Amino acid sequence: MGFYLGIDFGTSGARGMVIDEEALIQTEVRYSFEMSETSDMASCWHRALFTILEQIPQQLRLEIRAIAINGTSSTVLLCDGDGNPVDAPLLYNDARGAVMVEQLRNIAPPNHTVLSATSSLAKLLWMSQLPSFAEARYFMHQADWLGFLLHGQLGISDYHNALKLGYDVEELKYPEWLEKLQIKIHLPKVMTPGTPVAELRGEIADDFGFRRDCWVCTGTTDSIAAFIASGAKSPGEAVTSLGSTLVLKLLSRKRVEDARYGIYSHRLGELWLVGGASNTGGAVLRQFFTDAELKSLSSEIDLDKKSELDYYPLLKAGDRFPINDPNLPPRLEPRPENPVEFLHGLLESIARIEARGYSLLQELGADPLSCVYTAGGGAQNPAWTAIRGRRLQVRVVRSENTEAAYGTALLARNGE
Repeated sequence: MGFYLGIDFGTSGARGMVIDEEALIQTEVRYSFEMSETSDMASCWHRALFTILEQIPQQLRLEIRAIAINGTSSTVLLCDGDGNPVDAPLLYNDARGAVMVEQLRNIAPPNHTVLSATSSLAKLLWMSQLPSFAEARYFMHQADWLGFLLHGQLGISDYHNALKLGYDVEELKYPEWLEKLQIKIHLPKVMTPGTPVAELRGEIADDFGFRRDCWVCTGTTDSIAAFIASGAKSPGEAVTSLGSTLVLKLLSRKRVEDARYGIYSHRLGELWLVGGASNTGGAVLRQFFTDAELKSLSSEIDLDKKSELDYYPLLKAGDRFPINDPNLPPRLEPRPENPVEFLHGLLESIARIEARGYSLLQELGADPLSCVYTAGGGAQNPAWTAIRGRRLQVRVVRSENTEAAYGTALLARNGE
């Protein structure tokens, strides 16, 4: 019996999950950290990684055949020739690269994914102006560097993490326009996510009691790992994440890219994962209701009736998908006195935005929607699920698993 380890690096901590060959979970371990202090972030990640390894029961460590790691998309760092960080990492939401976007517009194709203040490429151009860049030899994503700590090979990435660096995931190469930038640094060698890179470093295997022939595979991003965990596999199947915001991902035979709506496609084997994100979602609900109120009031909603309230629930002005308008005002009036009616209107309105989002993806060429798996806190709400099913006109089910660590363990199992 072989076991497989997936490690998820999120915004507030790391989580490890070990599965067997039947994809059954054997153990789960966690390590929490704060993202507020970035100057020491790389050593924090290092500590988290090895603490996760240490926490796995010894008898499982002996049988782990492969390891894969996911990181937050566009979290990046510069390293020297030995793999040591030369400066603080830039986190996924760091927008200092905004000053480079105009320069990128002159080089990158219109509406390209890199034309964002938080893209990996915008960050790299910004970092290239720092004094520390003179010491840098490699540009790496979070998952790349963590993988290097385990297998010792510098400058290896996967095409999920490399998408926002400008890597052409259709042609599987760096495009000519990117080569013209002539950035004096090693860009990562890009592989398919889940590809075995090298065996675990011998000293790590010996110190932690792992097999010497345990493979370390290329990783992925946290959101793709969560999608892999869901169980969605066929064109037309989608995952809606009902967390603080509303994130849609639809499996399609056709790639869809449109930066005007924040829509881009990740490659997933021979298929494409087409996605968009709205600022509506659970954070707006929590502005008005506690978790207990959401549960009790939802159970009182008359699901045979459609709410006539037409809201656009936002915490503040601005949305980019499915309506792309940075000044779009929140619409939360009229507010009925009955909180059940108000909640019904909010849930119905978010479901309407979700349905419009999937319609937009299909209008732009994605496969017709056939089934929606649901992840995030909203997946626990049966009334909301029923409302969404009516709006979407397809089967709506809870994801089999929602943990990114589980999806990354599956990646390790499938790659080994």
